[in-house]
Amino acid sequence: MNKSCEKYIPFEPISLPDRTWPNKRITAPPVWCSVDLRDGNQALIDPMSVAEKLELFHTLVDIGVKEIEVGFPSASETEYEFLRALIDGGHIPDDVTIQVLVQAREHLIKKTFEAIEGAKHVIFHFYNSTSTLQRKVVFHTDMAGVTKIAVDAAKLIRELSQPAIAGGMDLRYEYSPESFMGTEMDNAVDICQAVIEALGSTRSNKVILNLPTTVENCLPNYFADEIEYFIRKLPSRDCAVISLHPHNDRGTGVATAELGLLAGAERVEATLFGNGERTGNVDLVTLALNMHTQGVDSGLDFSRITDVRHTYEKVTKMKVDPRQPYAGDLVFTAFSGSHQDAISKGVAYMKESHSPFWEIPYLPIDPADVGRDYEPIIRINSQSGKGGAAFVLQSFGYELPKAMHPEFGHIVQVETDRVGKELPAEHVLELFKSHYIDATHPYELLAHSFGDENGRVTFSGTLRHKDTVFQVSGAGNGPIDAFFTAIHGQKMDRFTFVDYKEHAIARGSDSMAVAYIHLKDQAGKDVFGVGISPNINLAPLKGILSAINRSVNRD
Repeated sequence: MNKSCEKYIPFEPISLPDRTWPNKRITAPPVWCSVDLRDGNQALIDPMSVAEKLELFHTLVDIGVKEIEVGFPSASETEYEFLRALIDGGHIPDDVTIQVLVQAREHLIKKTFEAIEGAKHVIFHFYNSTSTLQRKVVFHTDMAGVTKIAVDAAKLIRELSQPAIAGGMDLRYEYSPESFMGTEMDNAVDICQAVIEALGSTRSNKVILNLPTTVENCLPNYFADEIEYFIRKLPSRDCAVISLHPHNDRGTGVATAELGLLAGAERVEATLFGNGERTGNVDLVTLALNMHTQGVDSGLDFSRITDVRHTYEKVTKMKVDPRQPYAGDLVFTAFSGSHQDAISKGVAYMKESHSPFWEIPYLPIDPADVGRDYEPIIRINSQSGKGGAAFVLQSFGYELPKAMHPEFGHIVQVETDRVGKELPAEHVLELFKSHYIDATHPYELLAHSFGDENGRVTFSGTLRHKDTVFQVSGAGNGPIDAFFTAIHGQKMDRFTFVDYKEHAIARGSDSMAVAYIHLKDQAGKDVFGVGISPNINLAPLKGILSAINRSVNRD
C-alpha cells in the first residue's frame, strides 16, 4: 500500500444542503476576458515580443473578445512598452477594454497608472492573496492584515483614478482575492465587501470581483458551492460583477468554470487553448464551443479555428495537442470501425432527412462551424472497419453499394496490415482503382454497338480473351440484359446477375458514369466489379467485365 497519499490534507467542502445551482442551465454567454497576453505570456519559456503580442492581440479582437488583459505593466519594461505600443499606436478598437494587472502595492499601482495614460477603456485589476495556506506559509499574517492590504490598495486606486476619469477615461475596477478557492468563504466575503466599500462601488458603477481557482484543489461541484455561498452572503452583491479565473491543476478547469457559471458567475477570464502557468488556465475555445453545441451563442467567432491555432502556435511557440477539443488535428477523425460506421450512417441520415439539427454520432459539433468541413472525418488504419474505406471514397465521388463495403474494406485492411500505418485517402483511392476499375484482363471489350429491335435492346460487340478475339451479339430488356444474352455460351456466362447501381461522379461536359456490378459465380460467391465511362450504357458493361475478370483472376 502506498502511504505517500497520507501526507495530503483533503479539501473540506462547505455545507450548502439547499444549493440551487444543479438545477440551473447556461442560457447566455458570460462576459469573456482573455488573459493570454498576461497570464499566458508569463507561462512561456520565451515570452512573446512586442510584435508577437500585437499579432495575438489583433487575433483576439477578430475573435470578438471585448475585454483583454494586456499585461502587468509595472512588472517589466517589455510589458510597459507593449501597453504603450497598443495605446500610442491606436491598436485598441473603441469597443474593446484593456485590462491591466497589479499587485496591491503602492509603488506598483502608481507605475500602472502611468502606463495606462491615454487609453479610452481600462479595467484596473489589483489583487492580493487571501488563502489560509498563503497567510500561514508566505505572509505570516492574519486575515485582518490581508484585508488591510486590499483596502489600502483600493483607497489608493480610487484616489489616483480620479484625474484619469475626469479626463474622460472609462475606468473600472477589478479585485481578485488570489487563491479564492482555498480561502474560508466568510473571510472571502468580508474582504470583498470591504473592497467594495473602499472603492465606492454602486449598482451603476460595479466592481468586478474576480474569484480565482489560482491552484485548483477541489472538485468542481465544491467550487460551485463556494460561488453560490459567496454570492448569497455578499451584502453588496448588486454592486459587483462576479468573475471566474479557473486554473487547470486537477484537469477540471472547464468543468469548474461551467459549474461556477451555473452558481451565478457572470464573467470568465480564460486563455486560448488553456495556456498558462503549470497546467494552464481554463480553455476559452473549449468553454465557448461547449456552449455552441448546446444551442447557446457564445458571442465569439471560431469559424476559422485553424487560423487562430496557427497564430497561437506561432507567437507562443506552444503546440496544440492533436486531441485538444475542437481544435486538435484529430478531434474530427475516426479510425475505429464502429465509430466510422456510425458517422457514415449519420451523414447519410442528415442527407436523407434534411434535419435542421446536427445529428451525427461521435461528432458533437459540425466541423464546418469551425471551418474544418473539408478535412477528412474518417481516416484509415488497421483499426478501421469495412465502412470506413467506402466513406473515404465518397470524397472522390464514389458511392459504393452497401454490399461492396465488406469486400473493399477487407482489401484496405490487408494493405494497412502490410504497411503498418495509416493509409492516406489517395492510397485508398488507388487500391479501389487497381482492384476494380483497372481489372480489364483477361476479358476486354474492344468494340460495341447498341440497337433497337421490336422494342428490345440489341448488343453487338467484339471481345478479346488473352490472344483470342471473338464476336458476340444478343438482345434483352436493356443494355445489361442484352450483354448477358450476348455472352451466353461463352465461358463468361457462369455468372448470375444480382444487382446494379450507377451514378455520375462529375458534373458538366466531363461528366462520367460509374457502375457497380454485383454478380454471383457458380459456387454462389459474391463477385463485384466497377466500370467507368462517359457513356452511361458502356459503364455497366465495363463493370460486368471487371467483376468477371476479378473472379477469373481470383480463381
